[in-house]
Amino acid sequence: MTHDNTYDVLIVGSGAAGLTLALRLDPKLRVAVLSKSVLTEASTYYAQGGVAAVTDHDDSYASHVEDTLIAGAGLCHRDAVEYTVEHGPDAIQWLMEQGVRFTSEHDSGEPHLTREGGHSHRRILHVADATGLAISKTLIERVRQLPHVTLLENRIAIDLITRNKLGMAGSDRVLGAYVYNRGTHEVETFSAPFVALCCGGASKAYLYTTNPDIATGDGIAMAWRAGCRVSNLEFNQFHPTCLFHPKAKSFLITEAMRGEGAYLTLPDGSRFMQRFDARGELAPRDIVARAIDFEMKRLGAQHLYLDISHRPSNFIKEHFPMLYERLLGFGIDITKDPIPVVPAAHYTCGGVITDLNAQTDLPGLYAIGETASTGLHGANRMASNSLLECFVFARAAADHIHQQLEQHLRPASLPFWDSTQVRDPDEDVIISHNWDELRRFMWDYVGIVRTNKRLQRALNRVQLLHREIYEYYSNYRVSTNLIELRNLVQVSELIIRSALQRKESRGLHYSLDYPHQEAMAHDTVLTPPNFNRS
Repeated sequence: MTHDNTYDVLIVGSGAAGLTLALRLDPKLRVAVLSKSVLTEASTYYAQGGVAAVTDHDDSYASHVEDTLIAGAGLCHRDAVEYTVEHGPDAIQWLMEQGVRFTSEHDSGEPHLTREGGHSHRRILHVADATGLAISKTLIERVRQLPHVTLLENRIAIDLITRNKLGMAGSDRVLGAYVYNRGTHEVETFSAPFVALCCGGASKAYLYTTNPDIATGDGIAMAWRAGCRVSNLEFNQFHPTCLFHPKAKSFLITEAMRGEGAYLTLPDGSRFMQRFDARGELAPRDIVARAIDFEMKRLGAQHLYLDISHRPSNFIKEHFPMLYERLLGFGIDITKDPIPVVPAAHYTCGGVITDLNAQTDLPGLYAIGETASTGLHGANRMASNSLLECFVFARAAADHIHQQLEQHLRPASLPFWDSTQVRDPDEDVIISHNWDELRRFMWDYVGIVRTNKRLQRALNRVQLLHREIYEYYSNYRVSTNLIELRNLVQVSELIIRSALQRKESRGLHYSLDYPHQEAMAHDTVLTPPNFNRS
């Protein structure tokens, strides 16, 4: 049995970008928000740090812009950086109006500002050390109050429906999407003249990641298959400090801890970051992650340490209450003990190319947040700019959709998903084996330090997986694991191809074959075979 769902706007993803867009859209529109799992299962929910914005009189737009450009290693698009930074204060004000209560100074009541890597000023607004959780809960509560918004959990978008795919005459545009219902195991057809991909990044392509299980590159893969260009996918940010513990999975130690004076140390307790960068622990993440990776390999160590125990105990408990309690559960008292840490895949800096309206190459299709490549992050994302990007570009997308409404009526109907030519899978073990192989060779060959030989090995293996998954997808009924693996294999191939094209080391892409940075910065742009600019 299939279902038809007709909306004005279909939002794929329930993180900061998707929820903000839903709240910014005109109440006269019918809106659907799809979540792969429960609504809170988004990267936003797990973000500990905060939102970067200029709110202090000692700070300035020019300073925030310059810090971002420096962190992005010459590859940021200045117009996107300026646009984002200048809309930062409005985004913060809007969040406060929604009910987000940022941590404030005890004496003045003004928001407490912390500092993170790459920032020259304290400009990170936060809710203790659980900012994402607070924002996510607040926005979900607000969206639940909107009668025109339908929240649908346990739905995974499979592919976009476009005019070209249906063989329709005229310019191409998005018409909706096919969506897998994890509860009923059916594929549903969603019709909408406007679709927003707010699905996050693709860090689950790597063996070790700070991200939740949903980070499987769905939006990037779907947009690519629909004919959209992607850019700068070789820039995968590895967060320097993920907890190393046999019972911990994907547990990030916030950069704000280093902003409040925590030291990175070797197993003997000595500091090392000053040997790699004058900014020490507050250097941008690519530099810190490479330094940790270098020292681990040099020493043959499984992990290094992050130590804040030299700060007063009350200070630590007040600023990092969630971390303090969570790590106590692992037998680590951060007021006394150093924290064992390793780098882990954290953020996809490239993505689907968009303009400043969040519009992709395909009319009616928007990409917001980690799915998108707006030009903000360049070759390395600066800490806490990502949440800001979600709020700023979600508003831009909403404004652009409102301008286009009168030109596009909802399609009357779309063809249902055809499952008559497929059968139930008989070898699910193939999917699990392919999944494990992908994540391991991506970690080994396309990680923090790369070589041409490693990348070519990875390309050969991912292309073989691509053929196997295509055959499997063509003959068997879809499932959650198959949909996600298909997308991850596609995005991994794009990451590898992008890395092979870059003949230099810049930002997050470090190659032993090309250790120097070229004088001129350029984006890596990949164009799909079915690209057709309308």
